[in-house]
Amino acid sequence: MHLEELKNRIIVNINNGEKLGVLGNCDLKIDEKQGKIEAVLIPQGKARKFFSGEVEYLTIPWDSIVKIGMDTIMVNLEK
Repeated sequence: MHLEELKNRIIVNINNGEKLGVLGNCDLKIDEKQGKIEAVLIPQGKARKFFSGEVEYLTIPWDSIVKIGMDTIMVNLEK
C-alpha cells in the first residue's frame, strides 16, 4: 500500500466514534535512529497560530492504530 492510497482516509477513534482528521493533512513523527514511525500528528483547531507559527497537534502513537480500512483508519485512543 502506498501513502497516496491512504491520504484521503479519515482517522476515527473507536472508543467514541470521533473523527480526528484526514491522514493527508497529518504529519508523522519518525525515530531517525531506528527508522520507525512513532506517531501520527494531527493538526488541531486553526493548526497555525498566526504570529508564532506554532502548530498544535494531537499525537496518535503508531501502535494505537487498530485497523486500516477502505475509507477509514481506526485508532484506539482513551481520553
